[in-house]
Amino acid sequence: MAMMPSLAMLIMMVVLMIAAGTEKRQIHFTGTPQTPPVTNGGPPPTGATQGSGTGAKATKDYGDAIRLSILFYYAQRSGKLPADNPIPWRGDSALNDCVVGGWYDAGDHVKFGFPMAGAMTMLLWGVDRFKDGYQAAGQLDKMYDTVKWGLDYLLDSWDPFTQELVIQVGDGDVDHQYWGRPENMTMPRPCVTIGPDRPGSDVAGETVAALAAGAIVFRDKGDTEYADRLLETAESIYRFAEEYRGRFSDVPPVTQSWYYASTDDKDEMCEAGVWLYKASGDERYLSNARHEHESVLPTELSWDDKKAACQLLLYEETHDDTYKTEVNNFLSSWQPGGDKLYTPCGFVWGNSTFWGSARHASNVAFAALVAAEDGINADVNRKWAAEQINYLLGDNPHDGGCFSYEIGYGSKYPLQPHHRAASCPDPPAPCTEADNLHVDAPSPQTLYGGLVGGPIYNDGYNDTREDYVHNEVALDYNAGFQSALAGLKHLETTDELPVTENKCPCTQ
Repeated sequence: MAMMPSLAMLIMMVVLMIAAGTEKRQIHFTGTPQTPPVTNGGPPPTGATQGSGTGAKATKDYGDAIRLSILFYYAQRSGKLPADNPIPWRGDSALNDCVVGGWYDAGDHVKFGFPMAGAMTMLLWGVDRFKDGYQAAGQLDKMYDTVKWGLDYLLDSWDPFTQELVIQVGDGDVDHQYWGRPENMTMPRPCVTIGPDRPGSDVAGETVAALAAGAIVFRDKGDTEYADRLLETAESIYRFAEEYRGRFSDVPPVTQSWYYASTDDKDEMCEAGVWLYKASGDERYLSNARHEHESVLPTELSWDDKKAACQLLLYEETHDDTYKTEVNNFLSSWQPGGDKLYTPCGFVWGNSTFWGSARHASNVAFAALVAAEDGINADVNRKWAAEQINYLLGDNPHDGGCFSYEIGYGSKYPLQPHHRAASCPDPPAPCTEADNLHVDAPSPQTLYGGLVGGPIYNDGYNDTREDYVHNEVALDYNAGFQSALAGLKHLETTDELPVTENKCPCTQ
């Protein structure tokens, strides 16, 4: 069993990874490095017990944060853009892809099916549970438009006759050598598929989960024809995944390496089963999900590890206390007194989750809000989730405090996200790695709503475009964050918002 690296070793690993790539420089973090991290979060703060303050006044504009996050997904669109495209610096791109449409993954221009489907599932889960949050924010129609863009791409990625699913468009190795606008790409964009001779029940299972969740959301909306199509496709892919089990990343493409390798397929197949059961009512899917369930303590909730989601979904559908205990154990491991570190200002930070720390905290915050709706330690989970999201929206010490890790929220936020398109000036001005990546200046375009990777263990953060570990954006970064925002807006609407006790509150 490998030893857990020390903090010093961990930070050295980050520096070495940054130094080893082609799009980086030495990073010097700002913040409060003199203050040591608070190991295990310390004891729960006074007032954090169940039954404490509800009906508090919101200190953050969750509705505006939702609006901005949706704009980020508009900025990531690939394909033929509609006439009402709200991002003026984005245009049509990748029109010759084997499957046109979908979203670019992060600051690059590859369409990775595994994290895209995972982001879709989490976004749709948020709409399913916190629809009133979107309504209160005035963003429900925009959200329907957003998730339909992703769902349409997943539908087009499946060929039921050949039983092939497109799981990636573009070569990550080649793509990452290009710094420029997606509209100007000329490099080959190969199509990677799974099928009977190349199984991938992990990515197939996650695609099923997204489509089935979409079927629920659009049936509730009243679009039964579209919901039927989503469910029919989800069931077709599920049958394929059942018959051809295996991890897609066990058979790498001939000409490139995997950027999102999977560790297992049981968690995705569990998710697929529960969402299909919720969408269809077929008990067989629930039975299958229970069979795939793993009774372990997950380390995280992420694009790769959905065991915690499986446990929470199973509890919702069965009310089995075994699953409830597992959910509580997972959330407790992230809360004060658990096995995660906390920054001096109270942001949760795990040794295994340093890459995209904002994403990891947001994902668990969303799970905590859902668990609270299910009656699991409601007040504690709501309070903790609100404090984590509030930290990201300004209750932190960076740049004198009130700094938002969501671009465009408030008056202080990242100006140099690791994002090719946003770094490019308006055409016809050129956009190159030398002039637009390796330059210490604000991006010419504002990537509204993008959630950057986030701070390190001591609240430190450096806003530099070359740091893709802490300053890149991604589809999965925003998914849990936005769904948590919808959950908090729901609590604000129902007068159940908890009293928070952030250690470094924004006072501006």
